[in-house]
Amino acid sequence: MKQVTKIILAGGAALLAVPAAILLPSALAPAADHLDPPNRTDAAVDSIPDKAADIADVYTWYTPTSLVVAVTFAGPQSKTLPATYDRDMLYTINISTALPRSTPEFSITARFGSDPSAPNSKFGVQFAGLPGVTGGTIEGPVETNLTKDGVTVRAGLVDDPFFFDLQGFRSTLSTGNLAITNTRDFFAGQNDSAIIVEIPRDRLGTNAVDIWSTTARFGGNI
Repeated sequence: MKQVTKIILAGGAALLAVPAAILLPSALAPAADHLDPPNRTDAAVDSIPDKAADIADVYTWYTPTSLVVAVTFAGPQSKTLPATYDRDMLYTINISTALPRSTPEFSITARFGSDPSAPNSKFGVQFAGLPGVTGGTIEGPVETNLTKDGVTVRAGLVDDPFFFDLQGFRSTLSTGNLAITNTRDFFAGQNDSAIIVEIPRDRLGTNAVDIWSTTARFGGNI
């Protein structure tokens, strides 16, 4: 399996919703973004892009009792299109709580497939590697909050939460004059697919955490 990787640093009590790489104390974190790498995910480069593998953003934040991680992918796209549920794609949320910071203590995976327990639902999702959950797994239908042993997970469509003035960015690059404004949002009215986990903070210890996500296709197609 080959991987597309996105990494962010969640340090201490920081609130992060970071779509790009940020500087680690001793190294630059590699990152993937919309249509990156283009030879795998951009239709302008590859006539058959691997949409399901395309990580959009990794968001993480905390409440007084929980850590929440949301990974968006397969977007942005029109709100008239369905979510992307590819049974041959493995999504992983990695959480490092100790040195070395590039080695995860927890690797939470998500996979899609049929859901025999819900005849009216075409797709189901299975999350595995969840800390403190009996058997480590939660599974059930998509577009549903699934809770077990204090952990809640969800997979499905979300409104793309990223804000960016793409028109202004391109104009700034071409003219050299800053043209970015907060009144234009390229991602407004568009959706992503997402996997989301909420974990009690006390299951992750008290150290700073590093969080990153990868996608891997079974069969080595990406």
